[in-house]
Amino acid sequence: MTTGAYTEDTLVQQTTAEYLEQHLGWDSVYAYNNEDFGPESLLGRSSDREVVLTRYLREKLVELNPGLTREAYDDAVRQIIATSGTQSMAATNREKYDLVRDGVQVTFRNDRGERVRQRLRVFDFAEPEKNHFLCVREFWVRGDLYRRRADIVGFVNGLPLLFMELKNVHRDIRAAYEQNFKDYKDTVPHLFHHNAFVVLANGVDAKIGSVTSRFEHFHEWKRLAEDEPGVVEMETLLKGVCEKKNFMDLFENFILFDDPLGEPKKILARNHQFLGVNRAIEAVKDRKNRQGKLGVFWHTQGAGKSYSMVMLTRKVHRKLGGNYTFLVLTDRDDLDTQIYKTFARCGVVDNDRDPCRAASGDHLSRLLAEHKSYIFSLVQKFNREVEPEQPYSPRDDVIVITDEAHRTQYGTLALNMRNALPNASYIGFTGTPLMKDDEITRRVFGDYVSTYDFQRAVDDKATVPLYYDARGDKLGVTVGDLNERIAGVLEELEMNDIDVEQRLERELKRDYHIITAERRLDQVARDFVKHYSTAWETGKAMLVCIDKVTCVRMHGLISTYWKKRIADLEGEIARTTDVQEEIYLRRQIEWMRETRMAVVISEEQGEVDTFRRWDLDITPHRRLIKDGIDLPEFMRKRPQFRNMQRMALDDAFKEGEHPFRIAIVCAMWLTGFDVPSLSTLYLDKPLKAHTLMQAIARANRVNEGKNNGLIVDYCGILKNLRKALATFAGTGEGREIEPARPDGELLADLSEATGLVRTFLAERGASLDNIISWTGFARNAAILAAKEAVNENDKTRKRFEIMCRAVFTKFKACINVEGINAHRRDHDAITIVYRSLQQDRDRADVSEIIRRLHEVVDEAIETRSDSVTEETAPYDISKIDFDRLRQEFERSPAKRTLVQDLKQAIDKRLLRLLQQNPLRTDLQRHYEKIVAGYNREKDRVTIEKTFEALVQFINQMGEEESRAFREGLDEESLAIFDLLTRPDLSPTEIQRIKNVAVELLKTLKAEKLRIDHWRDKEATRDAVRLAIRDFLWSDSTGLPVDHYTEDDVEARADDVYRHIYRAYPTIPSPFYEKEATA
Repeated sequence: MTTGAYTEDTLVQQTTAEYLEQHLGWDSVYAYNNEDFGPESLLGRSSDREVVLTRYLREKLVELNPGLTREAYDDAVRQIIATSGTQSMAATNREKYDLVRDGVQVTFRNDRGERVRQRLRVFDFAEPEKNHFLCVREFWVRGDLYRRRADIVGFVNGLPLLFMELKNVHRDIRAAYEQNFKDYKDTVPHLFHHNAFVVLANGVDAKIGSVTSRFEHFHEWKRLAEDEPGVVEMETLLKGVCEKKNFMDLFENFILFDDPLGEPKKILARNHQFLGVNRAIEAVKDRKNRQGKLGVFWHTQGAGKSYSMVMLTRKVHRKLGGNYTFLVLTDRDDLDTQIYKTFARCGVVDNDRDPCRAASGDHLSRLLAEHKSYIFSLVQKFNREVEPEQPYSPRDDVIVITDEAHRTQYGTLALNMRNALPNASYIGFTGTPLMKDDEITRRVFGDYVSTYDFQRAVDDKATVPLYYDARGDKLGVTVGDLNERIAGVLEELEMNDIDVEQRLERELKRDYHIITAERRLDQVARDFVKHYSTAWETGKAMLVCIDKVTCVRMHGLISTYWKKRIADLEGEIARTTDVQEEIYLRRQIEWMRETRMAVVISEEQGEVDTFRRWDLDITPHRRLIKDGIDLPEFMRKRPQFRNMQRMALDDAFKEGEHPFRIAIVCAMWLTGFDVPSLSTLYLDKPLKAHTLMQAIARANRVNEGKNNGLIVDYCGILKNLRKALATFAGTGEGREIEPARPDGELLADLSEATGLVRTFLAERGASLDNIISWTGFARNAAILAAKEAVNENDKTRKRFEIMCRAVFTKFKACINVEGINAHRRDHDAITIVYRSLQQDRDRADVSEIIRRLHEVVDEAIETRSDSVTEETAPYDISKIDFDRLRQEFERSPAKRTLVQDLKQAIDKRLLRLLQQNPLRTDLQRHYEKIVAGYNREKDRVTIEKTFEALVQFINQMGEEESRAFREGLDEESLAIFDLLTRPDLSPTEIQRIKNVAVELLKTLKAEKLRIDHWRDKEATRDAVRLAIRDFLWSDSTGLPVDHYTEDDVEARADDVYRHIYRAYPTIPSPFYEKEATA
């Protein structure tokens, strides 16, 4: 047990609060048991349900918007704190962010009685120091069912913009996410309605993210300036984020909401984006001295380059004033579409409402004349010769943003653009660095304005490391010295958008036929199928071919061998004698059967005839590209996919759960296309320099459970890869570096992860090796001992599960690595313990656990015959022989596991009780007290006391479960009755309230609640709210007038509505259905 000066409170929480106060100028208070309630209380809250400190908010509204009426300030406060129970947390967070960032529109009458509309400022962004910054430690918040205490909440002008979950210095901060942050979002979601930043820390390590971030997307804040080497420490994050100027800058300019499929995803700038964009802002301010050369913004692929563009343009518009036009240029249709979609999803542009995408050269010139904020175009639209004296626009506030800058600054198109926009400024965004001979790009844009190279991105965990597998060498299908020649020709042809297949044949002659020979492609296809189907649990795959015809040929070959592989695996099932192996093979086959693959290539004139000459049919592939791909039945049930039958191919490939898992491409999707679940890139196309680095970076995106990206090389690009990596990784020109070798590093990572599990168990008296080497009952005992060690308490169990998942991720990453079989026994033993723990949780049931302690259940337990629902069957604990039960428990070799299992059974049962009736929070508080006591002390006496307390608690739950029967109600009516009743009623009046509860629920279920998706529309929500209110007000059906005031009726109507909204999304309610209570 941690004591004294080394508790979480003093080591981390107090230190953090003191740093905010003493170094960064925040006010600080310790709320825990010091907070009272009322206007003059510590924080001015009227209750612990409030999360906005309206006292400070109102003071700042008056200070920033002086001289208005009380009515105006009241209206602003009301809008800021009001929430809709019908929105998701993310949607509410976006709504509140827009409101407080842009100002609150209020309507009021001035002193002359005139009706006035005015936007009230909530923050002073120009002078950050003038805002009120308050750090509150141990901040209590009450939700509908639960009460939680946040470690630190940071308020700015009374709004809770910062949430900090802190762990002790020896704890993994993932526990702060898994155990606390996720729970808080479920139990006190309104705490996050105004939240800007979430910080998880242990006093040494710290990460920052948003309310929608998965743990993998929480990031470190390692630098205060771009040229610093970077250090992971909490102090750096506090300085970088919580310093007042930075805090307000991040809040105002570096938060986006990306809305891909109806549910907003909140994007918070990473450290490198914040620093890089602000450097670019300074360049824009200094554009005249820089002669319009704003620089090259090199942030490696996967580092959020498109989001950085959005943040830069928004901040320029918001902070620099003027009438800037941003012309966003690319050289490929698919890339242009991807960038436009990013801006559109972030709410910055909408081409349908306000056209901003150039359809032709003429259209581009017209858009530039209209002073648009944003224009998106291909550089090819500058296809008309422009006389310098007749430019499209002479303005000097046009900023040209060129994506993949190195590809667009050559030839007549670039000259036409310069003549069309003679006074524009230029900034080049690129995911690959300037090569040493790239003087043209430097001449156009100037030198680097911001850099974030490949190695730094990996070190910062902004991307995953990439590993290289030279399978072409192993198979003997590499094209050796042809690579350089073919790659050079390809680069020239694709840049000029020439008919690649015919020109390749003509330019390369025999070389082209070598790389596209049927025998060679057949061998590559066989290996692809074997390799990817073996690594089937790792993620999605992309195969890059030399040209479009070869893509379609490979699709046919892979399809054939895919079916043969399924047949081979079915044969293995018939031969295997291992049950676990059979289960694994069946899962693998099911995955292969549902996997979809598609060719993704650009359209060209005459393509039907071109492919026909190869005896190929392009039409089914083109139809799939144009019409999209089927949405699986299981995905159609998700809210974001409701009413969808098909998805666009690019959306389906990005959606991790969609079975479109194999994309066969030659040029499309190699730039500007982010698919986090893409784990393996199969290269059978000679590439070099920029194009090569852009291609391999498709596999480096961070995703849950993804250990690394893998590059499988069939054509032998190693020499080119070494050259490109020398520049790409920021190691300096001319110094080649070796691509990572997975066989050594990946297996070493796996060994380290396995070793952590082995040590964890050994420190607690259990042995992984015993599970591996022992057999029969002895092995079962070793598994039980491991579970008992893991179940020391809630924290140890969760820590063990996190370590196990790391082993599984790393094992999957090594599945095709030679030598993996040496690690299989360790992996399988860890899997057995992990799955056993999961099975305990899944089947957690009070009766099952009691049965384990009693050989003859009937001697100890009698089920009630008069229970309300037969499925619940609560136990009459009074009939249990406790002495015998205690003796059985004392003899058990798995006390901790039994207590954990009993806790999980209670968790399920208690959750159902709380979901059915929001007024059962006293049960929850009692249960939490028992668990807290158990987690503090781990000796034998405490474990036995906890077990007895849990069994007694089951008795309390049984009493509560049968209360509806005793009251003559069912569970649904009981919940309404509890919300309506009051303590001073006579038996006659109590019976009347019961009747009101029954009839009100019956009326609602017969009418208003039968409307599909009634919660989604304001009209139907209001109709339900009004029906409840009218029913309770009615003299004939409502509450007795002599015991309920008008305020009482209004309050109870609101309580009932909240319960109905939560518990009845459909009829019947999912919380009261028989299967839910079984």
